Amino acid sequence: MKKVKLGFAPTRRSIFSAPDALKYRALTAERLKELGIDFVDIKDINPEGLLYDDRDVEKIAEKFQAEGVDGLMLPHCNFGTEYVCARLAKKLGVPVLLWGPLDERPEPDGRRLRDTQCGLFATGKVLRRFQIPFTYLTNCRLQDPVFEEGVRDFLAVCNVVKTFKNIRILQISTRPFDFWTTMCNEGELLEKFNIQLAPIPMTELMEEVRKVKAEGHKLQEMLSYIHSTMEIQIGHQEVENVAALAAAMEQLTKRYGCSAAAIQCWNALQTEIGIMPCAANAILNEKGIPVVCETDIHGAVTALLAEAAVLDDTRSFFADWTIRHPDLENGELLQHCGPWPASVAKEKPKLTYPLAFDYPGSITAEAKHGDVTLCRFDGDNGEYSLLLGRAKGVDGPKGMGTYLWVEVENIRRLEAKIVEGPYIHHCVGIHRDVVPVLYEACKYIGVKPDFYDPIEEEVKAYLRGER
Repeated sequence: MKKVKLGFAPTRRSIFSAPDALKYRALTAERLKELGIDFVDIKDINPEGLLYDDRDVEKIAEKFQAEGVDGLMLPHCNFGTEYVCARLAKKLGVPVLLWGPLDERPEPDGRRLRDTQCGLFATGKVLRRFQIPFTYLTNCRLQDPVFEEGVRDFLAVCNVVKTFKNIRILQISTRPFDFWTTMCNEGELLEKFNIQLAPIPMTELMEEVRKVKAEGHKLQEMLSYIHSTMEIQIGHQEVENVAALAAAMEQLTKRYGCSAAAIQCWNALQTEIGIMPCAANAILNEKGIPVVCETDIHGAVTALLAEAAVLDDTRSFFADWTIRHPDLENGELLQHCGPWPASVAKEKPKLTYPLAFDYPGSITAEAKHGDVTLCRFDGDNGEYSLLLGRAKGVDGPKGMGTYLWVEVENIRRLEAKIVEGPYIHHCVGIHRDVVPVLYEACKYIGVKPDFYDPIEEEVKAYLRGER
């Protein structure tokens, strides 16, 4: 699981109780340590370790930047000083978590010690004036379950944002001619989102495959993995080609500083080494290096976001929307030739031939059932959005390749959403509910969240702490 580091900048205001602010500063830090949260404190900035003096903003910002914080937490230990919170947030440019501990009963004489809720209202307004997006964690007690859930969700949001802002994708050859759906605007992705592509020709991949075979040690590692995780139904030479291809793609991905890859699956590759790349893709997908089919750059972006939303502790799968379920009104088949990681499967994957091609190198396995998130980053005509929704795995007819029958709330509504766009027949699934995290992350990355079921109010309620 990836570690995400928070900048911890508890705040107070002078007209409320300083002792109570110090008390809640310490209690909040202690609670974060109990939860195993990695954070950078500001106890060395001033004697109180609190953000309230404008003169400290620069020093705190410098410390947090030097420590490489991924998000900023602003606990309001009493009312808080809204303008220094906003100035610090503006300098850092990372996701912001706004929260304060629930206020106690007023004193017998009517005095209130903290007025935390009121301070949160003030800081929210000033953050908006500064045009700073922020995440609000409901005013609650430190031991409330919603506090832990909210902080952990925020860490996942930070990871999605960090991932999205540092994407570089290895593009292996051009898209297949017939796949106009997977075209993308490379310049626009760079200009809008800093998403970078590292294009290489198929010949460079083949050269790397030959090097892997000549050197031997990496090839043997991949062969061992294949024999331990797959039921092999193809020839020895073909298995060796799968292993060499997987090793070559991994080395090229690392060489070009990429976190994912998109490959032209057919047909130049088959001319060169006589296999489909599906099983090789599956191996890298299991390693946490998403490799998607048909040079679908937007699909690679989606896979990175989905895995970032679970702090990279669960693997995603890249699928086609294919056909309706023959028996369930709202059922649909998610399938692809065989690139899904082994951990997604509910059975031992078979290394075999795909559905529509005569070349070996594909995996056949049904995926685990259960709840899944389905998503798709896509765009056209300068507008980008993230399709989001939930589904559950269900029983259905036996399939080929890697596949999962799912049921959604309304298949006609989903079908229309995909046809009317800007989406295509590809999506990414993951066996976790990451809809709220991805929805919240959209406000930081400049992408419109787009639900295929009317669940936005439900998601907002979850983020508000309503369980």
